[in-house]
Amino acid sequence: MTGSPSSAGVSTALFTDRYELTMAAAALADGTAQRACVFEVFARRLPEGRRYGVVAGTARLLESIERFRFGEQELAMLDGVVDDDTLGWLAEYRFSGDIDGYPEGELYFPGSPILTVSGTFADAVLLETLALSILNHDSAVASAAARMVTAAAGRPIIEMGSRRTHEAAAVASARATYLAGFSTTSNLEAQRRHGIPTAGTAAHAWVLLHDDELSAFTSQVKALGSDTTLLVDTYDIRRGVERAVEAAGTGLGAIRIDSGDLGELARQAREQLDALGATGTKIVLSGDLDEYAIASLRAEPVDSYGVGTSVVTGSGAPTAGMVYKLVEVDGRPVAKRSESKESRGGRKSAVRRYKPTGTAIEEVVHPFSAPPELGPHDRVVPIPLVRDGEQVAGLPNLEQSREHLRSALVSVPWEGLKLSRGEPALPTVFEGV
Repeated sequence: MTGSPSSAGVSTALFTDRYELTMAAAALADGTAQRACVFEVFARRLPEGRRYGVVAGTARLLESIERFRFGEQELAMLDGVVDDDTLGWLAEYRFSGDIDGYPEGELYFPGSPILTVSGTFADAVLLETLALSILNHDSAVASAAARMVTAAAGRPIIEMGSRRTHEAAAVASARATYLAGFSTTSNLEAQRRHGIPTAGTAAHAWVLLHDDELSAFTSQVKALGSDTTLLVDTYDIRRGVERAVEAAGTGLGAIRIDSGDLGELARQAREQLDALGATGTKIVLSGDLDEYAIASLRAEPVDSYGVGTSVVTGSGAPTAGMVYKLVEVDGRPVAKRSESKESRGGRKSAVRRYKPTGTAIEEVVHPFSAPPELGPHDRVVPIPLVRDGEQVAGLPNLEQSREHLRSALVSVPWEGLKLSRGEPALPTVFEGV
């Protein structure tokens, strides 16, 4: 495979770091490349102030691993970077090991074994950058989006951040926010690639294009119908609302307000719309919203939100802080001991314990070979993802992962959903590791 563009994500094995190739080449030279190894992806801590993380990007990662090949173009570029023996090995490279991990849409906590990669050292070490790039980005976006969904308290949120991030990250972000509970995205490529519903409104440029606001609104309604959303804050909002109803009638679908004191403006607009007879017209708010701003607007007459910059940048935490560490070699636990960057050796798994009511109590991380006794309501968290290099059949799709996260958040103790700083929603208990 020679690395052509793909609709599903990364398509070339050059999405790896130089040092990974260096280690693989050295291991091939000294005979350690075929040693059986286990790598784990985990986060030592949650981003500052967060009480849980959301696993996202797993499906994208597995699809990318399936296409992780070194074709003629990639090998030509690496000629002189690695020796001929390594080039020959790379030409035949195909990950052939096993992968287990938290299902997409699962919550994670400090030390959770989010992904476990088992295989030869050379096979598994090449996946580090690919795995961390996808999981760190998508999980950061999904974690922020989930907090916003909780703050919105049932009101729909549109993802509108494509203009505030890299073009590839925009599509991945749209997917991650939908997983987390956003209702729609403005990104059409995300609809094509992942089937995510799209929505959008006109920008201020549309109003400025026309000689007056009423002409802009009338033209938009003529083209899109009265159920469209009109942006009313280009000039004076009160006059904008009046002209919006004049153009569309009392059946106007929605107005959008993108600037100013959003809470006060929403109240004034609601009163004005009702007085004009447009009682069914909805109010959409946008403009630098994050989870805190959304929570502050909870009591206002808002029907939906549009969120851009804050969600595609993880709302202050643009990475989930996950790492990819070697924890086992030929069945022997190994661990890093560097100060503040310690790891726990040995392959691990995790059990989540629940009360009979369904409320989660704790996350128990344990040696894979020594699982604890399961209570009647406990659940083993990781699931098989890849066996002998092939994806396991029947893995959750995006809609199922979205529902899984919704259920997972319902199981969290209420204080774990607060936006204020605090301890993780569930304590991580390490048994035997």
